[in-house]
Amino acid sequence: MAAGCSRRTTLLAAGALLASALVRTAAASDSAASPPAVRAGVLKFGTVSWELDTVRANGFDRQAGIDLQLVELAGNPATQVALQAGAVEIIVSDWLWVSRMRSKGEALCFIPYSTAVGALVVPAGSAIAGVGDLRGKRIGVAGSPLDKSWLLLKAVAADRHGLSLDRDAQPFFAAPPLLNSKIADGDLDAVLTYWPFAARLEAKGMRVSMTVADMLEALGQPATVPSIGYVFREEWARANPAALAGFQTATAQAKTLLAQSDAAWERLAPLMQAEDDATFRTLRDRYRDGIPRRWTEEERAGAAKLYALMARLGGRELVGDAPAIAPGTFWTGGA
Repeated sequence: MAAGCSRRTTLLAAGALLASALVRTAAASDSAASPPAVRAGVLKFGTVSWELDTVRANGFDRQAGIDLQLVELAGNPATQVALQAGAVEIIVSDWLWVSRMRSKGEALCFIPYSTAVGALVVPAGSAIAGVGDLRGKRIGVAGSPLDKSWLLLKAVAADRHGLSLDRDAQPFFAAPPLLNSKIADGDLDAVLTYWPFAARLEAKGMRVSMTVADMLEALGQPATVPSIGYVFREEWARANPAALAGFQTATAQAKTLLAQSDAAWERLAPLMQAEDDATFRTLRDRYRDGIPRRWTEEERAGAAKLYALMARLGGRELVGDAPAIAPGTFWTGGA
C-alpha cells in the first residue's frame, strides 16, 4: 500500500512538473509573440490623441513591432506625474520642461511632435493690425504670466514698438475655453491662445493677427523649431531601443497619412469635437501646418538659441537655474 502510494505520488508529481513546463513554454511563446507595450499618456480630447488613435486604428504600431496603449489622464500635469512615476512610457510636453527636469537630475528626452504653438486672434472687424495696436487693449492670454507665447509677444512689443504690455495693455489670464467665450461676447479685444483654440476662433470668422512663428521671426529666432514633442525617460529608451524606434516609425506613418488623406480625418471627428464643418477643416489644416518637416542639428541649434532667449525673458521661474539648454535634452539615438 505504501509502495503504491509512493508510485502514485511520483506519477502525479511528474505530471504536475510536465504541466508546469508546458505552461511555462506556452507563456514564453506568448511573450515572444506579443510586441512590447508602449503606454502613452494622453488627454482624451487632446490633439495628440488624433495622431495616436490613427496609429492604433491603422495597425501602424503592430507593423512597427509595438503595442501602443493610450492611457487617458486628466491634464498636462497629470501626464508629467505619470511619466515620472513610470505609469506611462511617453507623454507630450515641451523641451523647456525636459531641459529643466534634466538640470534637476531627471534624465528625460525629447523627439519632435509639432511646430504648432498658438496665435494672437482678433475679431474680424478689429482695428488691430499688429502688435503696435495693442496699447490699451484687453488681451486674453491662455495660461499664466509665464506662458511662453506671452513672453514672446511682450518681447516683440517692447523691441519693435516700445510697449510694455504688462503696463500699456490689460492682460487677462485664463483657460482657453473661457477666453474663446469672452472674445466671442466682446469682452476682450484680442486673445493669445493655443493653436486648437485659435483655430476654433478662426473658423468662426475671427482673424489671426500674428502667430507665434511670426513672433519668433520678428525676434530673429528660428520659427520652424518643434516646440512640443514626445517625451520619455532616457533610461527606458536605452533599455528598449526597438520599442522607441517602433513608436517613431508608427507615429511618422500616422503623420504621413493625416497629411495626405482627408478620409483619415473623418474617423477622427468625434475626438476632434468640431461643432461644424468649418471648425473641422480648420483644425485639420492647422494640425497639418504643424507637422515638423525637418529635425537636424540645425533645428537643435536653433532650439538652443531660443532657450537662451526664453531664459532671459522668463528667468529662473521658467527655466530654473540652468542658463543653457541641458545636454541630452534632444534624443538623437546616440550612445
